[in-house]
Amino acid sequence: MAFQLQRETTRIILSCAYESEEVEDSQTRTPEDDEGTIQLSAVMATIVMERLGHVFISLQQIRQVPRMLTEASPSMPDTVRDTEVPPYFREHHVCTGYRQLDQSWRYYILSLFQRHNETINIWTHLVAFLVFLVKMQQLVETVDFVGDPHSWPLLILMLSSLIYTGFSVTAHMMGGKSELCHYIFYFLDYVGVAQYQYGSAAVHFYYAVDQSLHGLLRGIFMPAATVLSCLSFLGCSYGKYCNLSKPTWVRKLCQVLPSSLAYMWDSSPVAKRLFSWSTAGDDPAILYHFGQVAFFLSCALFFTCPVLERCFPGRCDFVGQSHQVFHVFLSCCTLCQIHASYLDYVGRRELYSRLHESGEATVIVGLYALTLVVCALIFAVMIRKVKRVLDLKTK
Repeated sequence: MAFQLQRETTRIILSCAYESEEVEDSQTRTPEDDEGTIQLSAVMATIVMERLGHVFISLQQIRQVPRMLTEASPSMPDTVRDTEVPPYFREHHVCTGYRQLDQSWRYYILSLFQRHNETINIWTHLVAFLVFLVKMQQLVETVDFVGDPHSWPLLILMLSSLIYTGFSVTAHMMGGKSELCHYIFYFLDYVGVAQYQYGSAAVHFYYAVDQSLHGLLRGIFMPAATVLSCLSFLGCSYGKYCNLSKPTWVRKLCQVLPSSLAYMWDSSPVAKRLFSWSTAGDDPAILYHFGQVAFFLSCALFFTCPVLERCFPGRCDFVGQSHQVFHVFLSCCTLCQIHASYLDYVGRRELYSRLHESGEATVIVGLYALTLVVCALIFAVMIRKVKRVLDLKTK
């Protein structure tokens, strides 16, 4: 078929060349001109045929890709029901789609392309990670993150957004390998959440705060944000650890209460600004601040209450889980937050340059590093406690 198409293309090109020449005045033509035209047409036809041949070869190769991937990938074990996995892996009202335990690392990596009850959870934050990465690249082109200390809180927000989405992808992808891996990767996920809370506090206090609130909380706000972020990580980790012995409501209480306190504290500058919006005049960032608050409250609802799978048990095993909706809303919240913080960084420079003393941005960076160190220590303690309990179970 490719050869026939090439031959037909050649015939059309040649006929068009001859027809265009016949329109010209025949008295101005010479035999040498006719011969040159024919040679030129032949060269053009040869080039077209070669390129068409390359196109057909490429199309044939593309058509072989699905078959090649199928042959190259290992056979993936079927997913199982909730009754076939240990209790700590089960999600309420999610009946099937669980991956099998104790498979190879390669299996859990390739499960990114398999249909199971964590697939959407993985992809929602994987897409968000890529979007934030593109946003980071755009900001690098316009913001001097090295020479401008006032940009460092914005940099912390970008890094913390990439970290929390990356850790979330890793937890949902790898947390099903074994019980120990389940706790390790989800504790990492909570580290990502805690340092993202600190990043939110940094941009809100540095760029969104007004003069009155800054004078009231100066010297207190960021240290308190550090403490609350670490407590949030401790509460989430202990709540996950309580899966081994305590009821579900204890876990939820440990996870929700410190995180809620951290959010209310970290967002207080934005809340005060939104309440006084009617007298604020033209504010290009205000719409995005409203957006981040609305998205966060929505994702908090879906995190604490699994309404969808509770209303439709067994129908949300693969698509429609509340945690999947939570991921989407949280990603939208972060995107609004990043854009609002960038607009504040550009548009409120005169205000925050006057409010924040030189060296305050350095203190914020130092407290961010301290948050990561404390979370790492809590992580080590909690993993040690989990290992001790698992060792007792195996004896």
